[in-house]
Amino acid sequence: MSKLKIGDVTLDNNIILAPMAGVSDLPFRLLCHEMGAGMVCMEMVSAKAIFYNNKNTDMLLEVHPDEGPVSCQLFGSDPKIISEMAKRIEERPFSVFDINMGCPVPKVVNNHEGSALMKEPKLVEEILSSLVKAVKKPVTVKIRKGFDEEHVNAVEIAKIAEQAGVSAVAVHGRTREQYYSGKADWDIIRQVKEAVQIPVIGNGDVVDGESAKKMLSETGCDGVMIGRAAQGNPWIFKDVTTYLETGSYPDKPSINEKREILLRHAALQLEYKGEYIGVREMRKHLSWYTTGLPGSSSFRNAINKMETMEELVESINTIFKA
Repeated sequence: MSKLKIGDVTLDNNIILAPMAGVSDLPFRLLCHEMGAGMVCMEMVSAKAIFYNNKNTDMLLEVHPDEGPVSCQLFGSDPKIISEMAKRIEERPFSVFDINMGCPVPKVVNNHEGSALMKEPKLVEEILSSLVKAVKKPVTVKIRKGFDEEHVNAVEIAKIAEQAGVSAVAVHGRTREQYYSGKADWDIIRQVKEAVQIPVIGNGDVVDGESAKKMLSETGCDGVMIGRAAQGNPWIFKDVTTYLETGSYPDKPSINEKREILLRHAALQLEYKGEYIGVREMRKHLSWYTTGLPGSSSFRNAINKMETMEELVESINTIFKA
């Protein structure tokens, strides 16, 4: 496996869990790391929320000592607030700062944050330069192909990032207008890779070892970021890393192994979120874990009504009965 160096941080491999709001929390990151992810990325955190000491933000920033290199993704549009808040939290045990310039959701975009920043290259330069100067940890940025097909500027933004001192750039091969629909344009990842000297991480439509290998080969990118394909499937990191190393896949997890992972995931949710939040957040994970299983449709209807972790555990033991 190829190691990936981001600034002074060296990853064991170049396969990374993408930052996903509502998904890549501490319990899920820990599982993905154990399955072989070279780095795991936090859910995006608002720089303004840190500034205003939002109590929920502390939970988002929590890092487990065993989850390996962690990227802390900040979002915002004020260079001063982003750099000052990054400096405030720099001593926390994550390895890399990432700036979100890819989030497509309206409430973020309408606030001139996330992928909206790609429409303002000068502001991008101000944000990244001020952040790089403010902190000692490596800074990365996650961008999209462009805001829409009429404004495809990933290469321009990547060059700005490199000149600002950013250590790596992740490129999602879709525009903001596409959200997650249609096909990811891997050629834009290749163009970015050819335009800059810093590591480029490709993102979009990697669902297994073969597609990861194909992306690396076709684009020349230095690493691969996996997002939605990991939902309900932390095993994907074991599959991809094994395939890239050996050319074949490991054995699929048994029913017992799947059950143990789900039970562990539920226990971590209970430990870090408490029962009320943990049960509700675990519902979507269980829906993903059980997609395609016999009886999964009625199971998903049932879990959305469950209120206690005891009910969830009992249902996991039932549907994953060997």
